[in-house]
Parts: sequence; C-alpha cells; structure tokens
Amino acid sequence: MNTDAQDQMAILAGALPYLKRYDDQVVVVKYGGHAMGEEESALRFGRDIALLEQVGVSPVVVHGGGPQINAMLKRLNVQSTFVNGLRVTDAQMVDVVEMVLAGSVNKQVAEAITRAGVIAVGISGKDGNLIRARKAQRTVRDPESKEERVLDLGFVGEPEHVDTKVLSLLMGADIVPVVAPVGVGADGQTYNINADTAAGAIAGALRAARLLMLTDVPGVRGPDGVHIPEMTVAEVRAGIEAGWISAGMIPKVETCIYAIEQGVQGAVILDGRVPHAVLAELFTAEGPGTLIKP
Repeated sequence: MNTDAQDQMAILAGALPYLKRYDDQVVVVKYGGHAMGEEESALRFGRDIALLEQVGVSPVVVHGGGPQINAMLKRLNVQSTFVNGLRVTDAQMVDVVEMVLAGSVNKQVAEAITRAGVIAVGISGKDGNLIRARKAQRTVRDPESKEERVLDLGFVGEPEHVDTKVLSLLMGADIVPVVAPVGVGADGQTYNINADTAAGAIAGALRAARLLMLTDVPGVRGPDGVHIPEMTVAEVRAGIEAGWISAGMIPKVETCIYAIEQGVQGAVILDGRVPHAVLAELFTAEGPGTLIKP
C-alpha cells in the first residue's frame, strides 16, 4: 500500500467516530459572504454538503447573497443604505432582494449540491409558511443627547415562527433543503431577513446538532488576538461585556447563543473560505472554527 493510500485510510479511520456522532442528525449550515466565492469554491461546497447527506447527516443550507443583491441594485441604479449591518429595504428593494435571493442565488446553490450527486431543492422562507416574520425593530442612541430613537428599516424582518414541516418532508425524502432568507408576515408582506438570523432560527426550530456559521474569519479571537477553539455561552457573554468580542462578531455570537437557547447542541463560527471547512469541523478532533456550547 503506497503512502497516499495509507494517509487516506488514516483519515477515514479518524473520521469514523464523528460519522457515527452525526448519523441521522440535523446540521444547519449558513452559507454566504465571501464563502460563496467563485465557481470552484461553490462546487466544492456543493460536494461537501452532498457528502454530509451521503454519510447519514441531514444538512439544511441557509444562504445569503449580499454581493449579488448589491450587483443587481447597481445595475438598476438603486442606492442602498445600511444601519447596524442591516439593509434598509423599501418596497422596490424588497422585490429585488426576493428576486435575487429566492431566484438566481438560491437555484445556483441547490444546483451545485445536485451536481455532486444528491438532490437539493431551493425554497424560500415564504414556501410552506416556513418563516413567519415580523418587522424588525432597532433603536440607536444619539451620541449628543443620549436619547434613543426607533429606526425604520422598511421591510427588514426577523423570524417570529419557524414551521419545520416542509423541511422535515424534504429531509425525510433524502433531499437537501436550500433556504433563501425571505419571510412573510401575517398580512402577507414579504420581509428581507438577515441570513445569520434566519439560520439561527431554523437551527433552533429543528433542534439541530450543529449550526455552522460560515464567515470570512477563522472564528472568535481572544483579547490577545489568538483564535479560541471552544467557548461556553457564559464565556461569550463575558467577552462581549469586556469588549474584546466586538463589532461584526457580536451579532454572529448572539445568533449562536439564541440557537443554543432554543435547543441546538452547539454552534460554530468558522472561515468558509477554507477548503472543506464544514467537513473538517464535523469530522476531526479539533475543527478550524470556534465551537460555542451551553
């Protein structure tokens, strides 16, 4: 047996305990940002998700599409504004967001998984009443007067209820659901939902074994700048209070905490640009991301 074959056998042997751990377990993967990358990266991601399904895991993919939305808005000469990382969404823009997320992006992600040999079906949060949404409420404090005021973000929503029936039906038929983060209000209004938030809500509703948040950073770094492989919810909250968990990392860890409080066994923040990051996180002793546990 040559060296390459021996290495491959060693990798398989090392992965076996983790394959058993996640057999018939739900894993929700948030896919977006630069992790979506170029075509080869997208196809590699599709192959990794297909492999999860083939070894007995039940993956659910929730994707973003900010760069694609920006490109379409630019083509249409529509200006975007952001408040606290959320896109202010008027009536015209919400139509564009839905067209891009539930249309081209959604189908591209599903197609990449299907090309790898597993059936994937693209849906949005509006399908099967998957995500019932409400208007998002955000407040800001005036730096001079210190008074708080409510921001009107337009048709930006947040999940109010997740009905998992359509997801369960698809997974029960060995089909990978690929979800665009668009929800519907009680009055039928369409809402644009942050993909991280949607993924956390779906993972919580499914009581997933893992929520994997693919981002553009390796995970959480400590006050010394060193990557932290594992944290408890209490340690994360202490880091926020101390100020070394800050800026864009705060909403990501808060989504992880929310998912865990809803019953997810563990949530991971990891760099989706790293090849096979999902597989390395699930099937090796020390994954590349930061695992947050109860």
